[in-house]
Order: sequence, then C-alpha cells, then structure tokens
Amino acid sequence: MAELSGTLLAFDFGLKHIGVAVGNTLLKQAQALEIISAATNDAKFAELAKLIQSWQPVLCVVGLPMHPDGASHEMTQRCQRFANQLQGRYGVPTVLVDERYSSAVFSAKRGERIDDQSAALILQQYFDQLS
Repeated sequence: MAELSGTLLAFDFGLKHIGVAVGNTLLKQAQALEIISAATNDAKFAELAKLIQSWQPVLCVVGLPMHPDGASHEMTQRCQRFANQLQGRYGVPTVLVDERYSSAVFSAKRGERIDDQSAALILQQYFDQLS
C-alpha cells in the first residue's frame, strides 16, 4: 500500500465528548484541535461533517480503548462502530490505534476536558508507528 500524504484527523471517542486532533504526514506532529460536545448523535455527526469538509483528511485515526490485558470492553465496540460510521458516512479511510495508555499520560483536574489532547496523543502514536 502506498504511503498516504496529507492531513489526518484523529478522534478520542466518548459518549459525551469527542476529542479531535489534526496532523499531517509531512511533519508527523499532532496537535489538539477541538472537543465536540453535541447533545445528539446527529448533531455530533453534523460537527464531524464540517471538520471533514474543512480539513479534507486522507485518513482518520480513532483511538481504540481496551483493558490493560488487551481484552475488549463496551467502549471498544462503540469505538469500532464509530470508526466504521466515519468511514461509511464520509468515505475517508479509518484506522484504529490502541489507546490503552493514552489517558494515563494526562492528569485532568476535576471538570477539565482533555479529550482533544488525548486525540493528539492517539494521532502522535499513529505517526510514531510509521517511523
């Protein structure tokens, strides 16, 4: 498979919030972009559509949460479904990246939202795997 070239969007999927990060294949550096906090799934996908139209990513990266031993849990399946929906709705290839330890890097203060920073870490993990 030929190496992709262009912009990538990464997502830290959650039931209440979706963290979003952006990066490109030239610099291979991820940066936090925004947090989507829409009330309904339709509203979330409307926000995602705007992002995808604006950034025109060549690839979407979705964090895949698992138990420390690698076993899946409820959020694992929800994230797989979210990745499938991204690819199906917007026609952008989507990959899943193991995010087991990404949230351990940040210590959020009570009420602080770090979903966009988590998405950046997920994207950076993807870039680092390419090297």
